Amino acid sequence: MVRENEVRENEVMVEAPPPVDAGLVFIGRIETPWNSRMETPRQGRHDGPVCIIEVFEPWVAALQGIERFERLEILYWLDRSRRDLVLQSPASNGKIHGTFSLRSPVRPNPIGTSIVVLEKVEGARLYVKGLDCLDGTPLIDIKPDRCLFTPIAPPQKGDFETSHNVPAKR
Repeated sequence: MVRENEVRENEVMVEAPPPVDAGLVFIGRIETPWNSRMETPRQGRHDGPVCIIEVFEPWVAALQGIERFERLEILYWLDRSRRDLVLQSPASNGKIHGTFSLRSPVRPNPIGTSIVVLEKVEGARLYVKGLDCLDGTPLIDIKPDRCLFTPIAPPQKGDFETSHNVPAKR
């Protein structure tokens, strides 16, 4: 088993700039059964344990209508993750991958995302299955799964474009 902050063979660590938050507001906390990254599933499972997402005031009113969706996309801040690896070897076999080609929690901006199944809503608490984060993880945002969401706003020009011109690189 890999140690939590181990740099594996062929992985590359950089001197990361000190983290400066971009002005994010944590809107809640996530309760899961996992207290160590070594216990946490690598990907959330929809048949896994029920986890609780607690939304803080004044954001509770923003949950209105959320129960209409079977699946939600949850964005969270991986506050206990390293931020300094650019090449990683997740299988510990010496084969390396760029951080941006992995779903690893080790990234420059440790934003996690999971598609969860909504089991029930009780006030400010969402009961969900499919998370893969540690207990106490700060919540960034909640969105309906894009596959289930139909925009409510009127259509706009970009909704109908099938291709676009990309400006040339300078």
